[in-house]
Amino acid sequence: MSFVRIYLVGYVLLLLGALLALWQADVLARLPRAWIAISLAIAIGFGILLAVASSPRAVTHTHD
Repeated sequence: MSFVRIYLVGYVLLLLGALLALWQADVLARLPRAWIAISLAIAIGFGILLAVASSPRAVTHTHD
């Protein structure tokens, strides 16, 4: 598994844990579904950006 995949799996687990906590605290019942979907899309996009930005860079050597 690549670094980015491991990072994304951990991030998705973190999001699921947060969602379960909000659901258990009955916070999600008071929010419209559209805002929940929008928030999830933003959170997943932010996780992808973080994973790509923190992934190790490939080192390429050029021989002249």
